[in-house]
Amino acid sequence: MDFAVYLQFFIGLIALVNPIGVVPIFYSMTSDLTKAQQNRTGLVTSFSIAAILLVSFYFGNFILHSFNISIDSFRIAGGTVVVMIALTMINGKIGEHKINKEEKNENIEDYNNIAVVPLAMPIMAGPGSISATIVFGSTQHSALEYLYSSVTIMLFGLGCYMLFRYSKPVIQKLGKTGSNVITRIMGLLLMSLGVEIITTGLKNLGVF
Repeated sequence: MDFAVYLQFFIGLIALVNPIGVVPIFYSMTSDLTKAQQNRTGLVTSFSIAAILLVSFYFGNFILHSFNISIDSFRIAGGTVVVMIALTMINGKIGEHKINKEEKNENIEDYNNIAVVPLAMPIMAGPGSISATIVFGSTQHSALEYLYSSVTIMLFGLGCYMLFRYSKPVIQKLGKTGSNVITRIMGLLLMSLGVEIITTGLKNLGVF
């Protein structure tokens, strides 16, 4: 078992979801809540992210087959989405690329639970991370591989929760400049991942 594959998947999720870059958004959305309420919101957000990615991992290919979409065509489409997200991250637009115009105009106070919408989806578990998770799921075959992949996703969710739980000191340490620098670095890593996904899809389709 090559654990480097799961480490790469974990790092890819970090680059795609960019939890450190989203911490300022989380903190600003929950600044008027008590510490206990902030922790609960962070817990629900992290659980929702893990649940969305696990559903994508296990049932993504079934959904694709239902619509007669090949995994390689989805790789190219998903990789393109990832590259587009990476470009906006390199430009320093944290989270904006995952929210459409209608969602931007919504008053955040109108949501009954901001932990699920919009924090978990679409700000964090957006099309890029869902696409990458479905593509990664197509490479897993044995029960042990599925177990390791599931643990990787759950550990990622746990890591998000720890960041949210300690969002205030993280914000104080990073500052706006630090957060922007991390976002741009993650954007570069993400673009490399997107190009790799597109290249694999093109090769498998016999384009080159």
